[in-house]
Amino acid sequence: MAKQPLAFRLRPKHIDDIIGQTHLVGEGKMIERMVSAERLASMILFGPPGTGKTSMAIALANSIGLRYKILNAVIDKKKDMEIAVEEAKMSGSLVIILDEVHRLDKAKQDFLLPHLESNLITLIGCTTSNPYHSINPAIRSRVHLFELYKLTATEVEQALVRAINDQEDGLGHLKIDMTKEALEHFSNSSGGDLRAALNGLELAAFSTKQTQDGMIKINLEVAEACMQKKSFSHDKGGDAHYDVLSAFQKSIRGSDVNAALHYLARLIEAGDLESIARRMTVIAYEDIGLGNPSAGMRTLAAIEAAERVGFPEARIPLSVALVELCLSPKSNSAYKALDQAIYDVRNSDIGEIPLHLKDSHYYGANKLGRGVDYKYPHNYPGAWVKQDYLPDPLKNKRYYQPVETGKFERAMKQMYDQINQRE
Repeated sequence: MAKQPLAFRLRPKHIDDIIGQTHLVGEGKMIERMVSAERLASMILFGPPGTGKTSMAIALANSIGLRYKILNAVIDKKKDMEIAVEEAKMSGSLVIILDEVHRLDKAKQDFLLPHLESNLITLIGCTTSNPYHSINPAIRSRVHLFELYKLTATEVEQALVRAINDQEDGLGHLKIDMTKEALEHFSNSSGGDLRAALNGLELAAFSTKQTQDGMIKINLEVAEACMQKKSFSHDKGGDAHYDVLSAFQKSIRGSDVNAALHYLARLIEAGDLESIARRMTVIAYEDIGLGNPSAGMRTLAAIEAAERVGFPEARIPLSVALVELCLSPKSNSAYKALDQAIYDVRNSDIGEIPLHLKDSHYYGANKLGRGVDYKYPHNYPGAWVKQDYLPDPLKNKRYYQPVETGKFERAMKQMYDQINQRE
């Protein structure tokens, strides 16, 4: 039988063995308190890959001495869950550790719910997805939600050192000589994914020729070769993707060009030109708007150029547009004004369109008062004449509130103020 992977062998056997996640398993924290009280509640552990969700679930069950069974919401059928429940009935209780819990279909969910409510089973669901987006409310309302964070480079390094020295489950039986630079590369390039770091370490240990005295020397070059596939990880459909897009827009809105370039670099490394194009277009009109109206047209031109040339050259027009968006005056006055108008249309008495504004291009409209007394602005000095345009219930509304963020909107504000003063 093939030996189990290093990452599997080193799964923590007790919560005291867990590296990181001190906000959950540290002294006095919620999960540590559950273990101390020996009362494990149903929960969902969610977070990025390699943060130890399943490992933590197993460690929790072991820490209290509870029987557990690992199932997968995708692979395992309802019959497998029925067998697990029968085991729980025979033993009095059972912890079901359910990987990919966000993929639990309705039939399996309906079967588990009554046993979850009766406490016959304790469910620990594990998922990389945000449970508020992906978990059915019927399940979500019956469990505690705990988020696991990516491990820091220091925490990953701590785990790697433990793996190198562990005689029983780790690589302690080997004579490994690792440089400080190599250890730091494993820790940093894993992106907080401990599984990836351990897999890279294991590959390095067994693919490096031993010296005559049996030493395995792992330097930076070896570490780089073993971690190259993990230099960057980005799931276009995952929560991390939307976090990057959110940080991207907020950095531009905050005029932090360096942060915006960083998040654009992440999106470019993921090859996600579609999301970049959509978000930059939205930003040009939502956040810059009337502060620099021409930025919208130039952004669209840059996006078109990027789409035509593709990566890697696409980064060039994108960078030009990004810097302009970051350093442009910001104004959301136009769409905020429209949002207020939409709110009134949906929620207020908006009244009738004034008769003099109604369509009069048909026979008999005059008899109905349509278009009567309408004043054609071009017939008046400055192409402006005082008359009512809004329905009576809204005639004093002022949706647009200009801001003086740039030359263009300052000029518009000046005109707006002049018109309102005439009225």
